[in-house]
Amino acid sequence: MEFTEWIRGRTDEQLRALVSARPELITPVPAHLEGLAVRAGSPSAIGRALDRLDRFTLAVLETLAVAETRATAAAHAETAHANAAHAETALAETQPVRPEPITKAALRELIRGALATGKPEPALSTALDHLRDLALVYGPDTALGLAPGVRKVLDDPAGLGPPAVEAFRHHAPEQLEEMADDIAPGTKGSGKERLAAALIHPGKLIEEVSPEARAALDQLTWGPPTGRVPNARREVRIASARSPIDQLLARGLLAATGEESVALPREVGLHLRNGLVHRDLYAVPPALEGATRDQKLADRTAAGQAFTFVRTVEELCERWSAEPPGVLRTGGLGVRDLKRTATELDVPEWAAALTVEVAHAAGLIAAGGSVDGEWLPTTGYDLWRIRPTADRWAALAVTWLHTDRVPGLVGERDDRDRPLNALHTDLRRSSAPAVRSAALGVLASAPGLAPTRASVFDRLAWEQPRRRGPLREQLTEFALREAEQVGVTGLGVLSGHGRALLAGEDAASVLAPLLPEPVDHVLLQADLTAVAPGPLTSELNRWMTLAADVESKGGATVYRFGEGSIRRALDAGQGAEELLAMLERHSATPVPQALSYLVADVARRHGRIRVGTASAYVRCDDPALLDQITADRRSAALRLRRLAPTVIASRSSRAALVDGLRAMGYAPVAESLDGDVIISQLDKRRTEGLPPARSVPPPNGLDAEVTAAAVRALRAGDAAHLTRREPADAPDGQIPRGPATATISALQEAIRQGVRVWIGYLDSQGNATSRILEPARMEGGYLTAYDETRAAVHRFALHRITGVADLS
Repeated sequence: MEFTEWIRGRTDEQLRALVSARPELITPVPAHLEGLAVRAGSPSAIGRALDRLDRFTLAVLETLAVAETRATAAAHAETAHANAAHAETALAETQPVRPEPITKAALRELIRGALATGKPEPALSTALDHLRDLALVYGPDTALGLAPGVRKVLDDPAGLGPPAVEAFRHHAPEQLEEMADDIAPGTKGSGKERLAAALIHPGKLIEEVSPEARAALDQLTWGPPTGRVPNARREVRIASARSPIDQLLARGLLAATGEESVALPREVGLHLRNGLVHRDLYAVPPALEGATRDQKLADRTAAGQAFTFVRTVEELCERWSAEPPGVLRTGGLGVRDLKRTATELDVPEWAAALTVEVAHAAGLIAAGGSVDGEWLPTTGYDLWRIRPTADRWAALAVTWLHTDRVPGLVGERDDRDRPLNALHTDLRRSSAPAVRSAALGVLASAPGLAPTRASVFDRLAWEQPRRRGPLREQLTEFALREAEQVGVTGLGVLSGHGRALLAGEDAASVLAPLLPEPVDHVLLQADLTAVAPGPLTSELNRWMTLAADVESKGGATVYRFGEGSIRRALDAGQGAEELLAMLERHSATPVPQALSYLVADVARRHGRIRVGTASAYVRCDDPALLDQITADRRSAALRLRRLAPTVIASRSSRAALVDGLRAMGYAPVAESLDGDVIISQLDKRRTEGLPPARSVPPPNGLDAEVTAAAVRALRAGDAAHLTRREPADAPDGQIPRGPATATISALQEAIRQGVRVWIGYLDSQGNATSRILEPARMEGGYLTAYDETRAAVHRFALHRITGVADLS
């Protein structure tokens, strides 16, 4: 049975399973099933499918590929021998001998010998079913076959070298004749055919070589099957072979593939392996090792960290509202800005980079602001901030799970030895989302277990052996570390809400009952500090961050009021009475007298000095205060000039002048050109950013409705494709034709009933084609319909439709 016919014979359910497991096959949707079969056999599509196989399933596929190659080689050798015999008797050449089909029973025996422990079943049957679902293997158990292109993509399966006919393809024909005369004298056929036939059973040749040569073969037996040697000669003969390598080259046990490279032919490698393709094979994944944790404790720990991560992102956005860092010319966030952010958030630099990257990927911060650019919160941040905490975390966690940016690379150096900054475009790695999902999937397979890093790496290497490599291990390490920081895991165990996140379910509803209840009060103390006995409500936390500085975090956050923090609140437009009223309303203890005096004193001095734009000027109703400023030596850097008793001009900018005067101990405020005080409203410092975090995609990457629609389109397109070859609904294979009035009536009826029709259509060159359509509407001389043969919506000119036929 041909592969295309096998695909065509699959049920709709089996086709849906195929395109769900291999979504690249319908991107875009092929025109028909024959096109699907061709795409399924393309090297890129096969490579992606192989990357998804676990070690045992891949071993089954490799074993089948090797067995198929051996059967084909044996058939070729038999055909060549028969042709050579017939040539001597002047008979016509025989028909090519067909290779014996590979059965499941034969495959089972090969797998049985390779297993370290256990039996092949039921793992073998499960693996074959999975390979059929992926269209990598087709046919019944009595005649298994590889899909087209699979053998070529596998290249050197299980560390075996190329078959002899490929290994010696660069040798000259006369060299192959000489080698064949040496190792298989008296045989008939071409040199390559005789050599390949002799190597099917190379035991006698191996016995002839020296122990040193046999040791070289043993080194190549289980891979890699290639090696480098100086002066790998192709023309060496057995009689003149002296060195161990020359002995092997002369007997065809090694093939010279280059001037300094050799390869072990596959037939020789299989003989050295006693006919086995693999060794020490396991049909089940390796067990995870680690510490057992109480699942409820892990859930509570993860929930606490999830709450902390949300508050950290919120604090980052609020701080960048007030003091946004600049955008580097090359893009990204400066090293100093990242260190300052880490200090302000009281987290390690890698955690600060993670917070920044997730906030940016979630659309909460973006580049904007001045000409040089600043990193500012977006308008989306204000919408995110008012949502429930569990929903806010879910948006951040979804973003982290599916972003292709790798915050863990911040601080490392690229190929040009340049540092990788946070928010830089070079942090993208396309494999990062898949690695995160795979790492969490390993944790999900062992509830209540905190597995060791080594056991996680071993499990991932078994689940996807073709994707092993230093980068994958590094990304896995990052994923496990970041999962703990984000709150997906707790104590190394995947949490309940983390499991819901991975499955694409409502993680927020799972997390919500575990979150601590926020409190709406603080405890004011006489030393100008305030203690929050628990997580504050979002609005109170935001106000406290504005009016006080965080002194320490932990079970209870400690805030400290100072002149700078009170002035920050006054700059934001709040008055002294509002500040004290807010404190009285949200304090479980009376407002200390020292704090009342501090607020009143700062408010009394606040705004007496006004700074505007000249470049900048200073205005004050008290000339004595301006005399004091000009007499201060520290004002020299501001380049002040007295214009009037109550006005001083400066060559500095308004912002620099305000900062300079505050550094000298004064409390100036900026004013506009109209003389009004400029209030630092944090909500006004916003920029446009990315859209909010996308929803969780289905686990297989495609929605069930999409796969169902794709299969319907493939079936319809295939029906049209076969119809074009031999139309059955029209005489003499012609496309539908009929009067215009009958065509319009038929289309109107199809629209009313919502059924598909088969139409004839003339293209722009006047060529007649047939289409299978699902009509939607007719207006303005055009028919709008879903063209199932092309899987797209098109408009068709009514005057070009030659006729309509009922598809049923």
